[in-house]
Amino acid sequence: MRYAYAITGALLLGGTAIAVTTSSNVGAQVAQNEGMQAAAPAGAPASLADMVEKLQPAVVNISTKQRVQVQNPFAGTPFGDLFGQGQQGGKPQTRQAQSLGSGFIISADGYIVTNNHVVSAGAEGASVDSITVTLTNSEEYSARLIGRDPATDIAVLKIDPKKALPFVKFGDSTKARVGDWVIAIGNPFALSGTVTAGIISAVHRGTGGTYDKFIQTDASINQGNSGGPMFDMRGNVIGINSQILSPSGGNVGIGFAIPSEQAAPIVDTLRKGQAVKRGYLGIQISPLGEDLADSLGLAKNRGEFVQGVEPGKGADKAGIKAGDVIVSVAGQEVTPDQNLSSIVANQPIGSRVPIVLLRNGQRQTVTAVVGERPSEDELNAFAQQQDDDFGQQQDGQSSGGQAAQQSLGISAIPLNSTIIRQLGIPTDTRGIVITAVDGSTDAGAKGLRRGDVIITANNRPVATQAELDAQVKAVSSQGRSAILLQVLRRGQPAVFLPVRLRDK
Repeated sequence: MRYAYAITGALLLGGTAIAVTTSSNVGAQVAQNEGMQAAAPAGAPASLADMVEKLQPAVVNISTKQRVQVQNPFAGTPFGDLFGQGQQGGKPQTRQAQSLGSGFIISADGYIVTNNHVVSAGAEGASVDSITVTLTNSEEYSARLIGRDPATDIAVLKIDPKKALPFVKFGDSTKARVGDWVIAIGNPFALSGTVTAGIISAVHRGTGGTYDKFIQTDASINQGNSGGPMFDMRGNVIGINSQILSPSGGNVGIGFAIPSEQAAPIVDTLRKGQAVKRGYLGIQISPLGEDLADSLGLAKNRGEFVQGVEPGKGADKAGIKAGDVIVSVAGQEVTPDQNLSSIVANQPIGSRVPIVLLRNGQRQTVTAVVGERPSEDELNAFAQQQDDDFGQQQDGQSSGGQAAQQSLGISAIPLNSTIIRQLGIPTDTRGIVITAVDGSTDAGAKGLRRGDVIITANNRPVATQAELDAQVKAVSSQGRSAILLQVLRRGQPAVFLPVRLRDK
């Protein structure tokens, strides 16, 4: 710090010396920022005030009142009476809760768009008693829920205003480009009418959801901004602010908005009181990541892998099989930015669509009839379940194979009727059962364990560890660093799992 002060002092002394010896009209000097003209980045206005003044009245605050039932955790113990007041016999106690969010008016007669999570119960056992909409002039209205779509986190409300309301309309998010300026208006932390600005950081950004195609922005978005609008520089809504990525819960410059190209058709459907219907083929899929692509000898992130096919649905009738890689649907390439689920969901129900797939390295085209996506409960019955805990299995005698043990860290023995009965798998199952897995290998890291049954390796049936060894050697000789295994576990459908070979 002494060094810093010394430099500062020297500069001041030098400056003083110059002023004294060279300046004859000190009084004529002006401040550096005197008379400067307003400056702005190219393509952006010098001020956003005029635009914000017109848009702000169409943005609203949305709050809910909820009831939450809280169970006495000490019920039936000597400490039961210490939990809450007047709670007897372990009966749940009802408490009040509240949520806050944002929304925007899309019609003069009071239709409002927001996020589904803004108007949903915030905890298990909670119920929403009422929804209140507050305008920028502090007028409050009781709102009715017209419709919701949990899959995309969109909801439509209706209020009955005393007079025509200011409203905004959707723009075209397909024209949005990375680097474009955007504005977010909402109620972060209950600070009503907060305006923030930034640029579009990315488009078609996924965060793990089935239909994610978010616009990413560095405009400050915080808790309470959910459901509020993202505007372009023409004042059109190109997104619904929905999520943030933050380890602390506060803004770190990564926010996500549902693009208008996705939101507008859903809002129109919900506003009519109709349910959102989506296309469905009846397949269970996995992204074609690096390991899976390597095990198949394909380029990564081009297409999606079929893990399973639901009997009787469109994919099954079209001849699509587990192990196929679907690369395009209806002429649209399947990529991380445009995933298979989104493409299929947007196809008209009953339409016939061409599907291009790869099977054993060969390109094929099939035609499938798009069905209607079932409810989430029905889908969960087909989806892969959580891992079960297998009971103790008999080890038997290892076949002593070398390639699989060295490259995969897996030891296995052939199935027999006794092992099949112990594992509780179909009696016609053919394969080898894993007796041991080296936890330091990729097989161990990916959850393979004793009792799992390997049905195929490198898309070839295996009935002995020697056959598994042969496929490991075949993959290695082709210069691939991963092998594709089809694995069966009790209570679950067989899945394909890419496993990396261990470096020798």
